[in-house]
Amino acid sequence: MVIRVYVASSSGSVAVKKRQQAVVGFLEANRILFEEVDITMLEDERQWMYRNIPQQKHPDKGNPLPPQIFNGQEYCGDYEDFFQSKENNTVFSFLGLNSHPSVKDSES
Repeated sequence: MVIRVYVASSSGSVAVKKRQQAVVGFLEANRILFEEVDITMLEDERQWMYRNIPQQKHPDKGNPLPPQIFNGQEYCGDYEDFFQSKENNTVFSFLGLNSHPSVKDSES
């Protein structure tokens, strides 16, 4: 399965931008393959994200804010969940990965 991180490229919130960068930066630094999905550019993906976030993760008002993380169709969590898994050294389990995925060297 592919890890998908739902982000908003045109967010006016500095906090949202920093949280998105923290997630993306961690995945890149640990060479975890992922797909970044910009919900500001893809309405269908934004609606899919909102529909697939568990109701208990929705705020009382408005919609859930990015970043939101999925493993394929399976919801992993939001930034707070990611941060807790990082603090507890359980990110691979949080992402639904058995262990650190091996990275295949690109062929010349």
